[in-house]
Amino acid sequence: MTTTTRPVRPRRHRLTARAALASATAGALLATLTACGDGAAPHGRAPVKPPTAKPAPTWRTDPRSIAALGDSITVGFDACTVLSDCPEVSWSTGTSPKVNSLARRLLKEKPAAHSWNYARTGALMSDLPQQITQAAARKPELVTVLIGANDACRSDVRAMTAPAAFRTGFERSMKALRKALPRTQVYVAAVPDLLRLWSEGRKNPLGKQVWKLGICGSMLRDPDDLAKPAQDRRALVRERVMAYNAALADVCAQDALCRFDRSVFDYRFTGQQLSTWDWFHPGLGGQQELAELAFRTVTRKENPLKSEAASGE
Repeated sequence: MTTTTRPVRPRRHRLTARAALASATAGALLATLTACGDGAAPHGRAPVKPPTAKPAPTWRTDPRSIAALGDSITVGFDACTVLSDCPEVSWSTGTSPKVNSLARRLLKEKPAAHSWNYARTGALMSDLPQQITQAAARKPELVTVLIGANDACRSDVRAMTAPAAFRTGFERSMKALRKALPRTQVYVAAVPDLLRLWSEGRKNPLGKQVWKLGICGSMLRDPDDLAKPAQDRRALVRERVMAYNAALADVCAQDALCRFDRSVFDYRFTGQQLSTWDWFHPGLGGQQELAELAFRTVTRKENPLKSEAASGE
């Protein structure tokens, strides 16, 4: 009896067949995945589009309502009569044509009906949140802020508000304002140069007598003392004001609808812009200049801080 033996297929042929099958399967799977990734959604659904980024808020040069926040400068203290507020000549919301306030320039129709002044004589940075709460009820399109002079004008340099506390106070204030008024624009004026105020005001003998009543002792005490300790004291006050302004600028720069105006610190005012009652607060001339500086900043198409950064200033 003859037995026929079937030849055994080499093992490598089996491996080759398996590899070919795996390759074909992988190719089919890849083609399926590619077809799905070509924009075709499973089960006939429309492709999911990525979320569209919201456009950055745009600064308006013609706000239709204004609320003023700040201290005695913004309520026109000593601008009309001695030891009295005179809000009608306020640089921000005043109604007097002698000053031609920011409100009169921007709100040409019924400015008094669409502007409100919540500034208070003697206010510190720590008082700003309360003023914001009051202003929020009006929902103004523009808020002006000029505050910080009283934080440096203390009886002694040791009583001045610390820079860190000042910065924290302004950060909290801006967060509160933005929460209550998400679309409101904010104009922030720099704290004026108190050293220049001393150098200009001391030229008036009557002014120096008034200063003895205790006005801004950290800067104005003993105005004729030119010894080194007195000069160092005044320099320390000026450095503190500059630190406040740096904080105002930094915090404001983080908000697309906030503009900081350094020109208020840089302005080379003279005795003609000071109150003839105390040679410290702005008189009518000073209020006029503040209104002009604010108007320039608010009506500029570009943020002045961004312009300075682009030019390397």
